[in-house]
Amino acid sequence: MRLLMVEDEEKLAQLVKRALVAERFSVDVAHDGREGLELATSYDYDLIVLDLLLPHMDGGEILRRVRRRNPKVPVLILTARDAVADKVAHFEAGADDYLTKPFAMAELVVRVKALLRRGTVRQESVLRVADLELDRLSQQVRRGGKRIELTLKEYGLLEYLMANADRVLSRDMIIGHVWDQSFTGATNIVDVYVRHLRGKIADTDQRLIRTVRGVGYVIAAEESA
Repeated sequence: MRLLMVEDEEKLAQLVKRALVAERFSVDVAHDGREGLELATSYDYDLIVLDLLLPHMDGGEILRRVRRRNPKVPVLILTARDAVADKVAHFEAGADDYLTKPFAMAELVVRVKALLRRGTVRQESVLRVADLELDRLSQQVRRGGKRIELTLKEYGLLEYLMANADRVLSRDMIIGHVWDQSFTGATNIVDVYVRHLRGKIADTDQRLIRTVRGVGYVIAAEESA
C-alpha cells in the first residue's frame, strides 16, 4: 500500500516514514502544502497523513481540494491544533481521523491500519490464491501451510498482486504502488523482484505469478486467467 505524508517538520516526517515503512507501507513525503497537493492529486494513494500548518498552502485547503478529486481516500489529520472547533471543522471538511501532536508512534500506526481497514481499501485481512495465503494483520505469508520469509518490497509486491488477483498489472502500475515517489530506476526492477518472489514461494509446479508479454504480471489460480 502506498501512503502520502505531508509534514513540514522534516525530522518528524522521517520518523513517521520510518515507522510506516517498517509496517511494509511505501511512503511518499512532502514538506510543504504545494508539493503535498501536487502529489495528492497526481497519484492514487491508499491513505494521506496531513499536517495543517504548512508552508505555501494550509492543510485544510489541501483537504478540501483532495476531497473534490477523491471523496473516498482516508485522510488522517496530524496537527498541534487541539481545539474542538478545529476538529469539528476538519471532520466536516472530510477528515477521517485526527491525531494531536505530540503523539505516540504506535498510536499513529494503529490509526493508519484502522483507517485502511474501514476506508476506501475495504480489503479482507487474509488474501488467498490457490494454496498461497497472505495475512495482512500478522504480515505472514504461507504456501501449503509453510511459512515464507519475504523482504519489505517482496511482501509489498505480493500483496499488490494478490489484492488484484486475476487482473493484469503493468510494470508502471506496480512501481507506482509498491515503490515510493523517490524511485527513479528502470521498470525492469519489477522483473528482478518477481524472479525473487517466484523463487521464495516455490512458484514452479503450479505457477501462480504469470508473465503477460509486453504488459506485466498477473497472479491467478487458474491457467486460463
